[in-house]
Amino acid sequence: MPPKSLPASEIRALMRAEHGDPFAVLGPHETREGLEVRALMPGAHSVAVMHSRTGWPLAMLTRHEGSDLFSGLVPAAEARLGYSFQVDWGSHTSRLEDPYRFPFVLGETDVWLLAEGTHLRPWERLGAHLREIDGVKGVAFAVWAPNARRVSVVGDFNNWDGRRHMMRLRRECGVWEIFAPHVATGDSYEFEILSAKGEVLRKADPFAFSSRLRPETACVVAPLPAAVKMPEGRAEANERHAPVSIYEVHLGSWRRKNNGHNGHEWLDYRELADTLVPYARDMGFTHIELLPISEHPFDGSWGYQPIGLYAPTSRFGTPGDFRHFVEAAHAAGLGVILDWVPAHFPTDAHGLGNFDGTALYEYADPREGFHNDWQTLIFNFARTEVRNYLVGNALYWLERYGVDGLRVDAVASMLYRDYSRKAGEWVPNAQGGRENLEAIDFLRRMNRVVGIERPGAVTLAEESTSFPGVTRPPENGGLGFHYKWNMGWMNDTLAYAGTDPVYRKHHHQQITFGLMYAHTENFVLPLSHDEVVHGKGSMIGRMPGDEWQKFAGLRNLYGYLWGYPGKKLLFMGGEFAQVAEWNADRSLDWHLLEHASHQGVRRLVRDLNNVYRHFPALHELDNDSAGFEWIVHDDADQSVFAFVRRARDGAFVVVVCNFTPLARHAYRLGVPVAGAYREIINTDGSVYGGSGVGNGIVESSPVPWQRKADSVSVSVPPLATVMWVLV
Repeated sequence: MPPKSLPASEIRALMRAEHGDPFAVLGPHETREGLEVRALMPGAHSVAVMHSRTGWPLAMLTRHEGSDLFSGLVPAAEARLGYSFQVDWGSHTSRLEDPYRFPFVLGETDVWLLAEGTHLRPWERLGAHLREIDGVKGVAFAVWAPNARRVSVVGDFNNWDGRRHMMRLRRECGVWEIFAPHVATGDSYEFEILSAKGEVLRKADPFAFSSRLRPETACVVAPLPAAVKMPEGRAEANERHAPVSIYEVHLGSWRRKNNGHNGHEWLDYRELADTLVPYARDMGFTHIELLPISEHPFDGSWGYQPIGLYAPTSRFGTPGDFRHFVEAAHAAGLGVILDWVPAHFPTDAHGLGNFDGTALYEYADPREGFHNDWQTLIFNFARTEVRNYLVGNALYWLERYGVDGLRVDAVASMLYRDYSRKAGEWVPNAQGGRENLEAIDFLRRMNRVVGIERPGAVTLAEESTSFPGVTRPPENGGLGFHYKWNMGWMNDTLAYAGTDPVYRKHHHQQITFGLMYAHTENFVLPLSHDEVVHGKGSMIGRMPGDEWQKFAGLRNLYGYLWGYPGKKLLFMGGEFAQVAEWNADRSLDWHLLEHASHQGVRRLVRDLNNVYRHFPALHELDNDSAGFEWIVHDDADQSVFAFVRRARDGAFVVVVCNFTPLARHAYRLGVPVAGAYREIINTDGSVYGGSGVGNGIVESSPVPWQRKADSVSVSVPPLATVMWVLV
């Protein structure tokens, strides 16, 4: 007869997977009769207890009538040295370790830090971690679900049966944990959660390091990537005085095998390391920025609706493959920036929404927690655990994959509670205002942690409002970002560039206005993916006029961009004048490079990058007003602009832009000092497909002009930018 120490209600709860404290029932327990071992083995015919070291049988367990619960008394001294089960399944037998005989997974310090939301590296404890405990190999699982009635880990290793690995709740921090013997790298798993309302939810691990390819939703057991030291020279290459020219890329559509239109013809991370990395290097870019590569269920979101924030998407390979890509970029002298999405997440059933049957990661009130524009859920920045999850994720990518920086998406939507909401559709903050004080606190903490724990790494804000101090340090009242996308410059410049040259004189201020605030933040000038989608057309398609004017206008725009103060960003395809609007489901149109006009644009971008890197005046004082001086800002009738860019040692570059299709001959410019000047770039050069109007070397004369003692008389080519330096 089996021992009678277990009430029938406990057995029913186990069989229904409704037991909230399985460790209180299963495994070894002292009873009045002796040490009793209990095991829930659905489908088993018989269960024997075996000595772990000798393999000798210690006891045959007895089935409790009408259940799959087996129990029996075993010699206490022998069992405490370790035991395992020999299970007869009818068709075969197997030797299994008892997950309920192992100690706590989380240490007391981890529990404390997780509870107060100050664990710098929560990914070292939560999720799935390969461990060896008491000489037994397996995986330690831990998941935050404080309002659940029961949580199980299910997977290949237990036939996805929620009764087999029901977890222990650490009430102090709301985390459920279990050590699952025999589970190994490559095994699939998810968490099965019984909510307080009785719903059974199947959820992906928020801390999964790897995931199955969509449409599958399971996570994959994978090793925690080893920490990476920042390679020598990378910190200096990310600094404000350095040349930063970013090539923004969507990995799934940069290039495909056979120009394929389906996922099977994507390039993987290693193939991209062999193709994209050398291409970006040869084009003279300093950084590659990747649209979000965190795991996401829907290709059409381009990664901006992520579910697996800790997992590089399996679309392009394994976590190890992605790490190889980053290492290849660094070996080529390129930085890697990841587009990071902490503002919102999708409503997919296996994701973070309603995680334990409650609004755990999101705000409960839809006026705070649901984004109408994107039909997504908004992270609850008021919860310390949620802020900790996100701050930890930022540090994870920087520390465990060695990326150089994070471009933080949709910052404006985080900063303001009324973002894209009408009156009455949003909840004021505690002070009655519109700012999201919790999100502001989160961003400051994230940037502070990055600055302390990963010096040399950078964060870049996509922030479209005039929120003050985005790139000011938190201790000085700012948000603490290193760079901010200059959305105002982008909007004004593209509007101006898209205007017929005949009317540009009436829009002169769209160029001059940006210099009113150009040095208030550390800016990046973005011509990003957002400007070539949703009916906006391509960059070349935005340019007015006939074909010659379109290409000249695009070359002029790029010359102006590379001469203007601020770091540079260009979306893929823009460097060779992709004609069609970007389509994430197919490759870029590389065949266009068979045409000289497209070759010319690409050659120009390469030369602009090389000039930009070679002449410190074009990058050292990007964020300092001492690095810029107007020469001509009031020639609206001829749509000509001229300015000086300066380096810290006083060296300078003179930049002249003509935004009309008429060459301006004998155009006089005041110059900083007397001397001979030579062209270092001319976007109208015949080598780029231009008309070839140029100057070679020009000598200044002592003719006072534009508040300068000396001046030069030059030919300014049509729809072109020219840069000069002293010989």
